Amino acid sequence: MGSAISLRSDFDGNRLRLLARQTKDASQARRFLALASIYDGGSRADAARLGSVTVQIVRDWVVRFNARGPDGLINGKAPGKPSLLNDDQRAALAQAIERGPTPYLDGVVRWRLCDLARWLWAEFGVSVSEQTLGREVRSMGYRKLSARPRHHAQDADAAEAFKKTSPPQWQKSPLAPPRVK
Repeated sequence: MGSAISLRSDFDGNRLRLLARQTKDASQARRFLALASIYDGGSRADAARLGSVTVQIVRDWVVRFNARGPDGLINGKAPGKPSLLNDDQRAALAQAIERGPTPYLDGVVRWRLCDLARWLWAEFGVSVSEQTLGREVRSMGYRKLSARPRHHAQDADAAEAFKKTSPPQWQKSPLAPPRVK
């Protein structure tokens, strides 16, 4: 059986209890108190019982505390899945969006997400779903804009003549004739 990892020497139990009182994070305070019991000579099993965790988790707390100090005991946000596109690919995508498609080369007259995904596959061999690509394009500052559809044979004069005119909303009431009793 291996020996326990020793705690940092620049802290003690009293200082960790003080930090536990000052913090607003309940989980960090619980970890401070568990490590304070170890500083005071308690066993790792006692610290695990005090923190309501296993001995392995107390070991992880000790490692994080030794590496980063009190900030190592704060719950961090998970990093998540890394982006499928690197910076060079993102720059090339932005350039392609700005340039627009070339109809005889790209086969389209305007970019759609499915077309951009196909372009990324042909250019870089990166397979990106439309949903992911939409999120990526939106984070780059682009928005989906599309013109209102218009029929090619639409006559502007006929549309103007077809419009109905409504009377104004506010009209002065006509004077009523005097009442006869």
